[in-house]
Amino acid sequence: MFLPGHYPDRVTTAPERTDDRLPAADRLGLRTRIALHAGRLAGGLSRRLGRGSGVVVRGRVVLALDPDALSALASGRRSVVITGTNGKSTTTRLVAAALGGSVATNSTGANMGPGIVSALDDCDARSAVLEADELHVPSVMRATRPEVVVALNLTRDQLDRTHEVSRTSQVWARAFTAQPGVVVVANAADPHVADAASSGRPIWVDPGLRWTEDASVCPRCGAVLDWSQPGAGSGTEALSRWSCRCGFAMPTPDYALTADGVRLPDGAHLAFDLRLPGEVNRGNAIFAIAAAVALGVPAEQAADRVGAVEVVDGRYATLDLDGRQAPLLLAKNPAGWAAALSMIPDDAVMAIGINARIADGTDTSWLWDVPFERLAGRVVGATGDRRDDLAVRLHYAGATPVVEADLVRLAHLLPEGPMVVAANYTAFREMRRYVEGGLNA
Repeated sequence: MFLPGHYPDRVTTAPERTDDRLPAADRLGLRTRIALHAGRLAGGLSRRLGRGSGVVVRGRVVLALDPDALSALASGRRSVVITGTNGKSTTTRLVAAALGGSVATNSTGANMGPGIVSALDDCDARSAVLEADELHVPSVMRATRPEVVVALNLTRDQLDRTHEVSRTSQVWARAFTAQPGVVVVANAADPHVADAASSGRPIWVDPGLRWTEDASVCPRCGAVLDWSQPGAGSGTEALSRWSCRCGFAMPTPDYALTADGVRLPDGAHLAFDLRLPGEVNRGNAIFAIAAAVALGVPAEQAADRVGAVEVVDGRYATLDLDGRQAPLLLAKNPAGWAAALSMIPDDAVMAIGINARIADGTDTSWLWDVPFERLAGRVVGATGDRRDDLAVRLHYAGATPVVEADLVRLAHLLPEGPMVVAANYTAFREMRRYVEGGLNA
């Protein structure tokens, strides 16, 4: 762990803004340039045929023709990789904002190799902030050679596709060990992240939230973790800390969320305002500030830039449902839904959309691990492909479900009052067409 204010030499200089563009594309080899041209044609054709944005198919074509294209596109850039089960897209947006200036980033959320290829092809900025799927961290790191990796959290997600969290933690640990110079801005409150990050050069962050359901046993010895030890101080710093009888325990954070800001590594307190809602986003902001500081941006400047972000790829934007307005939230797994539900005001009417397509994960048994009991006694809208499954879960949670496939009709079936809409991934993407101002889906 670094001493406060002491980071590796390779990450102490702020990104240069007087010459923040890469040389012309002819720096790339002929094979890469041909592959990129073919990918752009494929992406454009996909858009014209109405098959989607073309981002992923474009990258797939590029990598099929040149498997080393990602490495070539990343060469010469100062890269940050953001990963974790929840909060990747938001934190990626916040890190990009914190760095300032021109930044190449996969803002669409396409966070595997093809999506990252398209993002880097679209922007020749020398700084790159890249969201990476948890299981693709090793390949993305090998190709991009990041200076900083932000490791947010590890919880159960898409059980039909991903590993158990302990297995993913081991994947991360091997990736960090393979690049011993990488700085890992890591969640000290997550035992699985802490175990993996110990293989790198960690800067520890306490984001102020605790999710113990996926962290009941020690990732090193298998014994039951003790979450009863209170932290020192008051407010968020008094939250429980974890420890194990084998000696593995929660690291002392370099950055910690406070009531109105962040405690910095030198012990100073930095207050900041955030336009994004909820405690979870205040925690994401701390990761962004820590990553930016590791790359040489002053903490105060990073906090100001982070505080100006209002919308992240449609998240928290306002829907217009035939005259009824509602902010739109995204949640994809039990931990994410617990965070989303904590943002819902007591007087708000809620509508929830659940799909179970490939991108969501086809197993919806996770619905029973979401604390929907927080909605007990309230009327809640249920929509999406799996609205009936959701309605059953809401009923057993003590809520009164109203089931309707059409979101606009559902909005007018629900009681009057302020309304909030939350959805998992593909349902969220479909709902974006109702965003005020015509945000494209």
